[in-house]
Parts: sequence; C-alpha cells; structure tokens
Amino acid sequence: MSEQLTIARVGHQGDGIAETPGGAVFVPGTLPGEVVRAVVRDGRAEDIEILEASADRVPIQSQTYAECGVAPLQHWASAPYLAWKRDLVVETLEREGIETEVEATVATPPGVRRRIALHARRDEDGKVVLGFKGRRSWRVVPLTHCPLSDPRINAALPGLAAVAAPFLGGAKSAPTLHVTVTDSGLDVDITGVERSGRSADVAQQGVRAARMADIARLSMDGETLVMMRQPTVRFGRATVPLPPASFMQASPVAEAAMVERAVAAVRGARRIADLFCGAGTFTFPLAEVAPVLAADASAGAIAGLKAGAGTAQGLKGIDAQARDLFRRPLSPHDLKGIEAIVIDPPRAGALEQTQQFAGTKSVSVVVGVSCNPTTFARDARVLIDAGFVLERVTPIDQFLWSTHVELVGVFRR
Repeated sequence: MSEQLTIARVGHQGDGIAETPGGAVFVPGTLPGEVVRAVVRDGRAEDIEILEASADRVPIQSQTYAECGVAPLQHWASAPYLAWKRDLVVETLEREGIETEVEATVATPPGVRRRIALHARRDEDGKVVLGFKGRRSWRVVPLTHCPLSDPRINAALPGLAAVAAPFLGGAKSAPTLHVTVTDSGLDVDITGVERSGRSADVAQQGVRAARMADIARLSMDGETLVMMRQPTVRFGRATVPLPPASFMQASPVAEAAMVERAVAAVRGARRIADLFCGAGTFTFPLAEVAPVLAADASAGAIAGLKAGAGTAQGLKGIDAQARDLFRRPLSPHDLKGIEAIVIDPPRAGALEQTQQFAGTKSVSVVVGVSCNPTTFARDARVLIDAGFVLERVTPIDQFLWSTHVELVGVFRR
C-alpha cells in the first residue's frame, strides 16, 4: 500500500528523508519540501510518484545516470546542492567538536572529468556494451554520452568498446576500463579480466584494437600491453610521464583549486614536505616556493616525478622518495627543518603520519587535502590537540552531482 510522504531533508547518501511515526524513510531522487506517494518497505521508498515538486528541481542531464545511481543529485539546482555539500563538511567537523570557517563549496562544471571507470559486457545479441552497473544490479546500462566527462572520452567510446571486446571471455565476464585523459591521448588500464581473457592471443587482439582507436597506452592491471605514446600530464612547470594505472585528480578544475589554496598557504616557508605526493600534482607548484621533500608509496609515481623534474626550469629543488607512509611515516627527525607540510592521503586518511607532526618543532603550517571529510576530521583533531589551529576549510565539488565532497584545510601554529 502506498502512502504520502513529505521530504524533510537530503541525507548524507543523497536520498531524501521523510520523518514518519514509524521512523525515517529514505526516498531516492527527492528534494527537501517535496511531497511524494510511494510504497515503503523496510524504511525505503519504492514506486515513487512526485505529487508536489520542489522549486529547486531541475531537468536531469542523463537518463543513464538515473538508472545507475551515478550522479544521484543531478536533479538538484546548483546553489542548494553546493550549500548541502558545505553543510556535510560542517556537520562532519562538528562531530569531532571542531569549529572553523568553512568556505562556500568550489563548483566544477560538467564536461571536464578526465578519469572514468567503464564496465564492459556483452548483451543478449553479443554486442559489447560499455557503461555503468544499474542500481542494485549487475546489468550494465549502456553509455552513449557522459555529460560529466571530457569530450575526448565521449568521442572514444566506440573505440573503447572495440578494445574491450577481446577481453570478454565468458558469459559473465565484465572487465572494467579505467580511462584517463592525458596530454598525449587516452591511457587505458583494464582490470577484472577473467583467466580466459588473459591469453597472448587475446592481448594481441586488444593491442590491435587500441592501435585502431589511437589509444596512447593500453595496460592490464598496471602492466603495459602496448604504448604508442608516453602518457604525460603537466603539473606546474613540469611535464610528467605517468606510470600505468596512475592516480590523478579526476577534474583539472578541482585540482587547480586545491593547488592554488595549498600554494597560497605555504608561501614564506623555507622548506616544504609533500606527503602522498603521487606523481607531483602539488610537488611542482610547491617547488616554485621552496625546496620540497616529496614522498609516496608508489615507486612508479616517484619515478615519473623524478623524470618530470628534469623538464622543469626555475624550481627550488625536489627530494623525491618512495616510502610507505602508513608503515613508515616520516618522523619528527625526518621532518627536521620542514616548515610547511601538504598532505593528500587516500580515503583512509593518514592517522599514523599525522600523529608524527605533533613532535615537530619547525612545522608551522599543515595543509590537509582530503577526499573523505570523516577521516579528515579525525586527523584534524590530532593536529588541533597538538597545538595547531584549523584556520579554514574549503569544500570542493570534484565529483559533480554526487554525494562525494573533497576539501582543503589549512592548519597553523
């Protein structure tokens, strides 16, 4: 039996929430103030009919997104959507007892995302389908155009389907193509290939398809199958050769906002550490300010960073080290003489490394870049207890229309 619900707010996972005598009901695809009719099962709404739409509701950009749950907030107008993301950061910090200035969310436009993961499968007719998995399903919803992605990804979709075809061995085979736009062309790494799709003959078929599609490099699980051009990217003044399956910020617009804030915060420092540096996203712009100690667990990323350093002029100097900062965090002794630190860890945060900052004497500025406000807040509490003050936090909407929010926080003591 259906019932009428009024949406009170949008929760952290992007669903509208209606308060009822029986408890909260999660209503996907709805906005605050909307009135809907739906069937409620175990606290979730199904068969939803919107009776009264919010004035903040806008037309969706992609039906594929709607079917897959990708970009679940594409129906929300920009201003309230960005304000909601800021509120997520404020609430997360408050749970750790942290109050600070939280700036307005930095927006990113559609059409600029340079990284995408595409699932591949064959449909009932044997045709290769590239797209995203359906909501609560193994079905791959075909993607013919992605409004979020760089136009070069959209233009390459037919060629990418041809690249995927040889690797689709069994009926249930569903490899993933991790596609990255670089200055040299598309860099494609395939994962999830079944044993039947790992023969030399299959690899050669994939290589031929990659050549036909003008893919710069094709790799499988980080191992290069063919490279027609070395994928490179520009970080600051450097041109950096990327290793296979390397990490880059998904949006160059978001990356620029992060770098700008990090560099502004450390100006005046005489020596800087860039931790979890990857291939040098922050390292090279920071090295225009002062000498940089750069560390990351990926030996390939560090090799690319070192090669990129040879292409740049006018830098203050870079000492790049391959080091697992979870197992071997830099100690206060290792950080002796460092006056500013930029740290950009994975979603798990960097508790072990952050704890080492308390014992440093020369560090007066820490810039925390995070893709997870929860672990950022946890690590921020460690810094605050060590005498640092969290000056401000800037939320950044790197993944447009998603529930994901990134941020840059500046600490000083």
